[in-house]
Formats: sequence, structure tokens, C-alpha cells
Amino acid sequence: MRIIQFSDSFLPIMDGVGNVVYQYALNLGGKGHECYVVAPQTDTGYRGNYPFEIVDYIGVPLLRMKSYKLGMPALDLHCQNRLNAVKADIVHVHSPFIAGQAGIAYAQRNGLHLIGTFHSKYYDDFLQVTGVELLAEVGVKHVVSFYDHCDEVWAVSASSADTLRGYGYKGEIRVMPNGTDIHTVTDDQARAISAKYGLDDDTPVLLFVGQINWKKNLRRVLEACALLQHPFKLVLAGQGPHEKEVRQLAEQLGIAKRTLFTGHIGDADVLNALYRRADLFLFPSLYDTSGLVVREAAAMGTPSVTVHGSSAAECIAAGENGLLCADDSDDLARVVDAALSDPGALRHMGQRAHDTIPIPWTKLVDDVLARYAALIG
Repeated sequence: MRIIQFSDSFLPIMDGVGNVVYQYALNLGGKGHECYVVAPQTDTGYRGNYPFEIVDYIGVPLLRMKSYKLGMPALDLHCQNRLNAVKADIVHVHSPFIAGQAGIAYAQRNGLHLIGTFHSKYYDDFLQVTGVELLAEVGVKHVVSFYDHCDEVWAVSASSADTLRGYGYKGEIRVMPNGTDIHTVTDDQARAISAKYGLDDDTPVLLFVGQINWKKNLRRVLEACALLQHPFKLVLAGQGPHEKEVRQLAEQLGIAKRTLFTGHIGDADVLNALYRRADLFLFPSLYDTSGLVVREAAAMGTPSVTVHGSSAAECIAAGENGLLCADDSDDLARVVDAALSDPGALRHMGQRAHDTIPIPWTKLVDDVLARYAALIG
């Protein structure tokens, strides 16, 4: 099967959507299928030995959003020539914006079925960037119009499907969850990560992985940590537009010396070792539609604290394989303190998270291939 995917973010610096596209391409290619990814050009150097092909177009960085590029594939003659040479069987688009429009054009030009996956709460993004509700509503209408052009629409969780319906989309939505990369971290790697970041064995580590962006509900994390009765080290792994303000809040709350900012971690081995070293993963985000990082933490045996009713909480059975809290700093602090009071129960919960939450990408991609085949047929 020949599959072509379109995305507005991809290697080497990726957001959650870019990572999902990468895993699709990696695993589809690994199963012997011919896979192409169309995305803005990010790095013209050595790409590595991937089992898929990248068809990129010229792009320029977006202000305050360095992980994203703005480009015009329709005006990139080299990109168009390469696309014309690709004889795909199906088109899968992961963004309703520039890459999405390119995907629509390619599908229509070649008479192919088009799948569109809904990944993000775009209204929140528009509102954060513009600060104007009317513009955010106009942006959402554009998003709905894109999905109206798709032959089939997928959402990464039940709650994200509800979000798209709330935007006004009336068609059928199929829930296709994200998978998880399953790795093994040795004791030596775990010790090495403690040494690298100065993590002391006797102090519980509370971890957050993701954009350093207020939309991730990071204020809750910092305020809750300032209320904890237990000693802790808070590790914030990622980069984002609000790092300066988050650092300032940590100073104001008196927890700056117990807070570590790692910056972007591009090495999967380092990130997985950090997941394993953590005692609890804190992810109170109401923005995320999937909570992929919750599954990544679970794969390393680390349980998460998420907010009741959030997309990230869909895989959590409270008290069994993770913990739930209200969208409230005091309640998050209460839940974390209670968990740190019983290390044995916390370790058992981490094992249950490992056993029940992650879906290996290779298994998930089998479901994806079955759906592709049904549409093509």
C-alpha cells in the first residue's frame, strides 16, 4: 500500500502531532508499506535512515512558535514535481491548515480517499494567538470546513470527537487513539539520568513533559507544588513561549530551587529514562486531546495525575493505574501528597499503568491499515 501523509510539523523538532505522524510513517514503513510525509522544510541536513520518504516544501518559522513553519507548497515547484511523481493509494492529513489544504488538492487531483485526523483544540490556539473571540470563531469555521472535505474523520479520543462536534462538525467521527512507543530503560540508564540532572535518590521527582505554555495548565502544577507537605523536585521537560513567565511564577511561589527546566529533549532514551526516574507524572492539561505523554509515562511504569473529565484522563482508572484531581491547585496538592505518603502503593499503581494503558504503535497501526484497506476497497 502507498500512503501519503500531510502535516504542518515534522522532524527534527516536533510537537505531539508531528510525533504521531512520525510514528505512523515509521511503523507503516516498518511493515513494508510505501509511506510519504509532506511537511514544511525544517532541516536540509542528513535525515537518517528512515523507512519512509519526506517530501518537504520551503517554510519560514512562525513568530513565538519555533516548532512550526509557514510555507506555500503550491508555490514550491520542486515539491510539486515530487508530489506528481508519488502514486499514492490513500491520503491521510493531520492538520486543517496549509498542509491540510495541500492534502485536499492532492486527493482531488488523484481521485483518492482522504482521511483527516482531528488532533488539537484549535479554538484555544486561535484565542491564545489573537486574543479575539470573534477571530477564534472564524478560525474554527475554517477547521470545520476542512473536515467537511474529508471522506472520513478520525479523532484521537472520545472527548476530542466531542470537541469537534462542539465546533459544528456534523459528520461521523471514528475514534482512533494514539499508540505508545514501548522501550526498556536499564537501571544504569536511570542512574545516569539522575546524575545528569542532579536528582537525589531520596527526593521524589514530579515530572511534566510538554510545551512550556500556559494552555497546558502549568499554573496548577506550580501552585500545587508550592502547597506540598512532602519534599520534591519538579522537572519541567520541554520548551515553549511562556518559559520566562513560568520561571517567574516559580520564583514568586518560592519553589524555583526545587524546579528544574530541562529545555527540549530530543533524545528518546533520555526522555524515557526521565519518565522512569519520576515518581509521579503531573498532567492537569485541559487543552490536550489525547494525553500521549500520559501513555509514554505509563510505558515506563510511572502513574499520572490528570484532571477529572479531561481527554488525558480517559485511560485512567482512579486509584488503580493513575490518579484524578479537580481543576484546582489545592486538590492537585492533596492528591500528590497522599500518593507520596505511600510509596509502595505508588509503585503498584505504576505497574498497573504499565500493564493497562499503553497501546504499542505496531498494534495500533494494524488497525489503521485495516481501515485504509476498507476505504480503498
